[in-house]
Amino acid sequence: QVQLVESGGGLVQPGGSLRLSCAASGFTFSNYAMRWYRQAPGKEREWVAFISSTGAGTNYADSVKGRFTVSRDNTKRTVHLQMNSLKPEDTAVYYCNAVGFQTWGQGTQVTVSS
Repeated sequence: QVQLVESGGGLVQPGGSLRLSCAASGFTFSNYAMRWYRQAPGKEREWVAFISSTGAGTNYADSVKGRFTVSRDNTKRTVHLQMNSLKPEDTAVYYCNAVGFQTWGQGTQVTVSS
């Protein structure tokens, strides 16, 4: 029932930007805080960003602070991750997740390479 669909990934050069989107359905989106995670080959899934249910509160991993911005549109049931000044170390599959559910989408691949 709970469904999360990530999109917006792709191949970008170092220093470039991408805007990821996560479309949610099957639950009352506005009641839930949301998180972004990423997973690189051979590594565990890593928390990247948090946004409260209203969008008023955000938090970021130290590795992305100052470069990434998370936002949400509760009317459209969508959360976004604006990724600027991308580095090769940001290469990973990016996932969104609702706090309170152990449900993950298929993820979207981000590759940062020249």
